[in-house]
Amino acid sequence: MVLTPSTMAPLGSSAPDFSLPDPDGRVVSKADFAGKPLLVMFICNHCPFVIHLKSALSSFAREQAARGVAVVAINSNDFHEEKYADDAPEKMKEDAAAFDYSFPYLVDESQEVAKAYTAACTPDFFLYDGDHRLRYRGQFDGSRPENGVPITGDDLRAAIDAVLAGEAPAEEQRPSMGCNIKWRPGNEPPYFG
Repeated sequence: MVLTPSTMAPLGSSAPDFSLPDPDGRVVSKADFAGKPLLVMFICNHCPFVIHLKSALSSFAREQAARGVAVVAINSNDFHEEKYADDAPEKMKEDAAAFDYSFPYLVDESQEVAKAYTAACTPDFFLYDGDHRLRYRGQFDGSRPENGVPITGDDLRAAIDAVLAGEAPAEEQRPSMGCNIKWRPGNEPPYFG
């Protein structure tokens, strides 16, 4: 495991397009969320930092969907590598059922969507307003495995509250931290490393 922070993409940038399948082959696209605030989460199954948040992410996503925020999760890990077989689509389907994910959990097998978003770690969070302009990127909250800080989602929740109120979230945004995305050999983006 390589502890990796978010790249902290430029605020105001447009959400890159995506059109990705879920483990059952249903394709979900950014266009499906036109006009809605959009939270894009890069997660996976095996990362301890994601495991720490799975139950909270499930309830948080339901809460935000009820407020009109679209939520989607993307797994960009190289599940063909034997070490990361827990991130394969069939395992994603099991995880989504076990944690009652209400959001699409999509497979970025080419890893091109992760690169377009400059995603670096799992979990990595990108919040866009209704025009799909980036308003927040960073941590869910200050909780990490074994640091004793309660899981609240306060950082991300405050950003969503601001976006829904038509305001700019706080400019000081802390990067998410987690496992690096497991890039296929030779497919590492220039910002990785």
